[in-house]
Amino acid sequence: QVQLVESGGGLVQAGGSLRLSCLASGSIFSINDMGWHRQAPGKQRELVARIRITSGGLTNYADSVKGRFTISRDNARSTVYLQMNSLKPDDTAVYYCYTLWGDRQKISWGQGTQVTVSA
Repeated sequence: QVQLVESGGGLVQAGGSLRLSCLASGSIFSINDMGWHRQAPGKQRELVARIRITSGGLTNYADSVKGRFTISRDNARSTVYLQMNSLKPDDTAVYYCYTLWGDRQKISWGQGTQVTVSA
């Protein structure tokens, strides 16, 4: 099993920045992929960014955040970060860290952290 704990959400004005952290514990050696989804009220959960842990750190981003958000990892600390710059009100959502782990690509989720961007 892999457990995830997020931190770093909060309230920020449009144009501001926040950094989210996601700390993994448990069977971290089996982690293949980590990233962030978000879910705004009344909307479906969507992928924001992902990073491949086992393939040289390849990254993918949603079109809506490209150029503003950066995902990075610290393998020694089993932590993934999401640096969010130039935040917009449309970025307001609960952000969930996730990981794919094990041979069968099981998924684990964090508890979610609220990000609110005021106009």
